[in-house]
Amino acid sequence: MKNKYTACFEKDGDFWIGYVPELPGANTQGETIEEARENLKEAIQLILEANRKISQKRFKGKSVICENILVPA
Repeated sequence: MKNKYTACFEKDGDFWIGYVPELPGANTQGETIEEARENLKEAIQLILEANRKISQKRFKGKSVICENILVPA
């Protein structure tokens, strides 16, 4: 499954800072914009994976229905 996120990049001295406004905590840096972009992709993946694990622990043993929903942009 692929999702689209808004990636913002700002030049700060010798580095590029990257962040995703709609995903708090998804931010990174790199010496080039390409490096910042790749680092940001990894940060997004790690945040989503961590959030899934937290949710699984939270709902374990409870009667909860979880399902995927599609939301148009």
